[in-house]
Amino acid sequence: MASLRTAKPWLKSYFKENYIPQVCEALLCGLLATCPEDPLRYLEVMIKYIIENGLQRLLWDMCIDPSVKPTIRRLSETYLEQLFGLEDQLMTPELMVKACSFYTGNLVKTCFSTWRDTILSRVSESETMAKNMKKAKEYNDFRLQRWIFCHWHPYVENKKQQRKETLLRIQKMYSYKLINILTKWRDKARYKNRKREDDLMLKHELQLRKWKSKSKSKLVTEEESMFPRRSPSEFSLVGESLPFDISLLPERAILQIFFYLTIRDMLVCSQVSRSWLLMTQMSSLWNAIDFSTMKSMAIDKYITSTLQRWRLNVLRLNFRGCLLKPKTLKSVSHCRNLQELNVSDCPTLTDESMRHISEGCPGVLYLNLSNTGITNRTMRLLPRNFHNLQNLSLAYCRKFTDKGLQYLNLGKGCHKLTYLDLSGCTQISVQGFRNIANSCSGIMHLTINDMPTLTDKCVKALVEKCSRITSVVFIGAPHISDCAFKALSTCNLRKIRFEGNKRITDSCFKFIDKHYPNIRHIYMVDCKGLTDGSLKSLSVLKQLTVLNLANCVGIGDVGLKQLLDGPVSTKIRELNLNNCIHLGDASIVRLSERCPNLNYLNLRNCEHLTDLGIEHIVNIFSLVSVDLSGTVISNEGLMTLSRHKKLKELSLSECYKITDMGIQAFCKGSLILEHLDVSYCPQLSDEIIKALAIYCISLTSLSIAGCPKITDSAMELLSAKCHYLHILDISGCILLTDQILENLQRGCNQLRILKMRYCRHISTKAAVRMSNLVQHQEYSPEDPPHWFGYDSEGKPLTEQYKMTTLKDDLDLTFKDSMFSSEEEIA
Repeated sequence: MASLRTAKPWLKSYFKENYIPQVCEALLCGLLATCPEDPLRYLEVMIKYIIENGLQRLLWDMCIDPSVKPTIRRLSETYLEQLFGLEDQLMTPELMVKACSFYTGNLVKTCFSTWRDTILSRVSESETMAKNMKKAKEYNDFRLQRWIFCHWHPYVENKKQQRKETLLRIQKMYSYKLINILTKWRDKARYKNRKREDDLMLKHELQLRKWKSKSKSKLVTEEESMFPRRSPSEFSLVGESLPFDISLLPERAILQIFFYLTIRDMLVCSQVSRSWLLMTQMSSLWNAIDFSTMKSMAIDKYITSTLQRWRLNVLRLNFRGCLLKPKTLKSVSHCRNLQELNVSDCPTLTDESMRHISEGCPGVLYLNLSNTGITNRTMRLLPRNFHNLQNLSLAYCRKFTDKGLQYLNLGKGCHKLTYLDLSGCTQISVQGFRNIANSCSGIMHLTINDMPTLTDKCVKALVEKCSRITSVVFIGAPHISDCAFKALSTCNLRKIRFEGNKRITDSCFKFIDKHYPNIRHIYMVDCKGLTDGSLKSLSVLKQLTVLNLANCVGIGDVGLKQLLDGPVSTKIRELNLNNCIHLGDASIVRLSERCPNLNYLNLRNCEHLTDLGIEHIVNIFSLVSVDLSGTVISNEGLMTLSRHKKLKELSLSECYKITDMGIQAFCKGSLILEHLDVSYCPQLSDEIIKALAIYCISLTSLSIAGCPKITDSAMELLSAKCHYLHILDISGCILLTDQILENLQRGCNQLRILKMRYCRHISTKAAVRMSNLVQHQEYSPEDPPHWFGYDSEGKPLTEQYKMTTLKDDLDLTFKDSMFSSEEEIA
């Protein structure tokens, strides 16, 4: 052992120098383990062997003592041959590496599987425990909730039952109290209504008594003449009123009063007193003078003196329909500051008169020459002298030609012209419209009515250079078609009006939202080619406020529904569906839902409209005017309509189902009614006039034409109470006499238009005397025509007799028209 220890360092140094240190350590350890007795001998032998053959030839059992070696033969020679059939092959290092790797892998796999199973079993046990604990907790919570719910449910049911019983008791108490309140309110409302009616009846009787006393005394004082103009709230039963001097009012108030007077009234006022004369001589009152109200009188001398005196103040003159001398027209030239001149329907106006006027009044902005005899000479004067002319009307002036229109481009031209009216000028050709386009390119408003010669080419020639047109009116132009409408797409139209045209179809509205997005007014009256498709195209317009589709018989409920489903329904304010016979109650229901701003509604001759639709009209709270003429409305519909309370205008012409009772019920609820038309309702009597006199004292327009049962006594009540009446139509009221004219003269001082045709008991003398007090009057003492439905005594006619007489009237009318046309041709 001592020698081994002494030799060990040498050996170590040798192997370290020549071989891998790990091999040296292993070899020394092996020698010590296998040859403990004499290891040096074996070591020397082994070292020599290694030196001679190298480590590659070293066997694993070389360091083992032969006595210790196993007695079996080598593996490669025995067992491998027996197991795998190897002949002389030995175990190679690669196979050994594979075998070791396989053995090591199996060992690692076995150890890892064992470790994994051990760890997973511990984790699964903890997870299982956590799941079980969670389930246990949930189950415990569920049992607790079920226990709580089992106690809570009966408690809640009990509370519900108690609350239900309490609500029933409260409801019964509230119902009893509500019934008592409604009963008291109803009784109080009835009492107030009855009291109001009694007060109105009392005032009515007192006013009527005083009216009759005044009629008997025939004394008309200034205070009594002003009395009918008072409102009922200001009515006083005192016989005399305190004197009041109007001249003490501020000048502005005096001007506001005298502005409402005509030139004839001004002359009368100037003769009252000196103070009134001074008031009528205020310069501001003579800025605008209207001589058309005195056209039936010889006023040439007065016009000349008036214009001479106020020539520096006059800004507006109206000679419409006046038969004036040339000298009188020449005096207009003294008004150097004149801005507006209306000489329409003046048969004595000549080119020479216009020459004097144009030279003396260069600042005229508005000039109306319609229906006069001017020629191309006047057309030559317009651009030379009226440099600032903006509005020009040449309607029915047929003596100028296309060359006269070419004169408009002379001098500075009429390039400031914005309004032009060429109605009835059938002599204008396409070239004439080209001349207008070259001379007046700034036209914005164009009116061409009663012109059957107007074609699409004329419109195209005008629009080529007049792109600023915003409104067009073509009434009585049957040859205009969709092509003209398409040509107008280059203009920013806001108002269009076509009437009596059969060539306009739905295609003109196909792209209206792109071509005319800002259009606000559409009048397409009596255009038979329009159907529901047009309304669908119009539904997208957001600025449309006025839509007039009267006599467009192709429109029905489907089209109106499509129109109202769009954004147009919220803006529309006026809707005219006159004679759209296919409309029914469904349209009215949709109107009440979609049109909150509708003010004017015309449903005339809509035969399918019933009282059910009238109920929905009441829901349009903004409505102030409605026309239901020619419908089947009855008294029930009128009673329903009386709940609206805001209606000011109502037309019920040719409504044969209404009676006096329905009109009375409507008048009781419509105290602000201003216009009523019940013409051609022969079943109505004096009771409606009495109701109007009691409840509707603010009435300004009344038509009772074709009502043969109206008498003088009822009209006396109307004259005594309705002092604001401006328009009255009593045509066909065969029982009225001259007494009604006397009553109207005393009570209705504001009456301006009076129609009394077919009133055979009113004398011509009384009618002539009344004509001096109104602005317009129609009178004929003949018997009513047969289409009124009754004879000269008020008895209804049979249907067969009506048809026979109607045919005779039509034949006579046709003969008259043929005779008049022959005269025109001659």
